[in-house]
Amino acid sequence: MGGKTVTRADLCEAVYRKVGLSRTESAQLVEVVIDEIRDSIVRGEAVKLSSFGSFIVRSKSERVGRNPKTGEEVPISPRRVMVFKPSNVLKDKINDALLGGKAKTPPGEE
Repeated sequence: MGGKTVTRADLCEAVYRKVGLSRTESAQLVEVVIDEIRDSIVRGEAVKLSSFGSFIVRSKSERVGRNPKTGEEVPISPRRVMVFKPSNVLKDKINDALLGGKAKTPPGEE
């Protein structure tokens, strides 16, 4: 896969170019959005972004794992984990890009 990683600076620059705010205001806006998403996730709330996806916090109970080298059983403590579930819109865009931009034909119009 490879490719470029999008950073906060890239997001700030995109807001600057597309929205027309100053660079400082763009950076503040990106920070406020990221902070709100982070704070909501820390509180255990789901964050749903329409046409993008959902960030969901799941609780995992204590379980027994194995050390892959020795095979020794090791207890894994309970914890919360964050998962991302992409929306169907995002999945379709990803797959369309993979197929060279070929749009899916709506059902019944084949």
